[in-house]
Amino acid sequence: MGVNRPLYADHFFGKSWAASDILASMENLGRPNASAAGMSALTVSQLNRQAKTILEQGLGRLWVEGEISNIARPASGHVYFTLKDSSAQVRAAFFRQRQRGPVLNFKDGDQVLAYGRVSLYEARGDYQLIVEQIEFAGEGALKRQFEVLKKKLGAEGLFDEERKQELPALPQRIGVITSPSGAAIRDIISVLGRRFPAIPVIVYPAAVQGENAPAELAAALATAIRRDECDVLLLSRGGGSLEDLMAFNDEQLARAISDCPIPIVSAVGHEIDFTIADFVADVRAPTPSVAAEIVVPDRLDWLRALNALATRIVRLGRRSLEDLGQSLDWISRRLVQSSPSATLQRSAARLAHLQQRLSSAAQRSVAGVTHRLQLAARGLNSVSPLATLERGYAIVEDASSGKVLLKATDVKAGDDIRARLSDGELIATVKKT
Repeated sequence: MGVNRPLYADHFFGKSWAASDILASMENLGRPNASAAGMSALTVSQLNRQAKTILEQGLGRLWVEGEISNIARPASGHVYFTLKDSSAQVRAAFFRQRQRGPVLNFKDGDQVLAYGRVSLYEARGDYQLIVEQIEFAGEGALKRQFEVLKKKLGAEGLFDEERKQELPALPQRIGVITSPSGAAIRDIISVLGRRFPAIPVIVYPAAVQGENAPAELAAALATAIRRDECDVLLLSRGGGSLEDLMAFNDEQLARAISDCPIPIVSAVGHEIDFTIADFVADVRAPTPSVAAEIVVPDRLDWLRALNALATRIVRLGRRSLEDLGQSLDWISRRLVQSSPSATLQRSAARLAHLQQRLSSAAQRSVAGVTHRLQLAARGLNSVSPLATLERGYAIVEDASSGKVLLKATDVKAGDDIRARLSDGELIATVKKT
C-alpha cells in the first residue's frame, strides 16, 4: 500500500491519522531522541489498533479463494482455520453469529471461497480474515453462473407462461432426449409401459454430463424437430451434483428449448434440483418417472371411460328406437283411420321412409358401438399374453405343480412338463437339460 493513498484511520489522540502519518510514526520509533524531538512513542496496543484500522478500512470486504488447513471447531461454535495457496497463507475465523442455516461440512484440504473482511487480532498482533460467508469454490462459482444466466433469460421473457405450450391429451408418439444407458430412460420406459404400453417411444441419444453434453443435447433436440415424428418430448437425466447438471444450464440449449415447436417436459435430477432447462421448458417434472406419468393417461382410466361411452351410446340408441317405434305406431293408427286411397298411399310411403330411417339409425348406432369395442379389444389384445402365444411362443409349466418354468434348472430329466400353445397344449417328458 503506497504511503500517498488517501486511506484514513479512526480518530486517535484528538486527530485523524492518515496512512502516511502512521507510517512516518512507525519509522521514527527506532530513532534516538524521539522524546527529545517532542514525539510520543506508540505502545504496542496503539500500534496494533492503528494497524487494524488501516487493514479494515483499506481493504474492505472481499472474496478470497484458498485451501483449508488446520481447521479447529472449539465448543464455542466458532470455526478457526488457515486459508492457503501454493505460496502463502492467512489465518481465518468464522464466528458462530455469522453461521446462518446449516454450516458447510468442510474439512482440511477443501478448496473454498470465503467472503469477509481483513482484520488484526490486537492481543497477539495476528493478521486474519474474518469470514462472513463460505462455500465450496467450484459449486459457488457454478451457482453464480446459474443465477446470472437465469436473470438474463428471465429478463428476455424465456420463462413467461404465455410462451408455454399445452401437452397433448393422448400423444401418438413420445420422444425422449437422454442418455440411452442412464437410469432416467429405464424409469421412463417402465412407467410408460405400465400406464399406456400402446404408445411408441423414440429415444434420441445424447450425453447428459460433461463438456460435450450441451452440444449433444441441442443436436438431439434439433434431430427430433427435423424428423417431426413425436408430438411431445421429454428432456431428462437422473440426479447428481450441481456440476453434473450443468449441461442443462447451457444458454444455447435453453434457447433451443424455447424455440422448439414441439411441447417439451423437462425432468432433470431430483425434486430439489432446478436447472435453466426446467424454467424454459413447457412443463417441469420433479423426476423422470413423474414426467412419464404426466405425458400419458392411465390406460385403465381410458378403458373405463370407453366402457361408459359404449353404455351411453347403446342407451341413446335404444331410446331413439323406442321414439321411432312410437311414431310408427301413431302413423299406423292414422293410416287405419284414413279412407282415401291417396292418403293411404302417402302414409304407406311415409311409413316405408320411416322404416328405412329406423333401420339406418339402428345400423349406425350398432356400427358405432361395434367400432369402438373393436378398437378397445385391439388395444387390449396388443398387451394380452394370448396374443404372444399366437405369434409362436409357448408357456411351459411343471406338469405336476403347474408352476411356470423360467429356466432349465427348474426341472430334471424324467420330469413331465406341459407346453401351452395358442391352440391346445402338449404334455412332454424331459430327456435332458
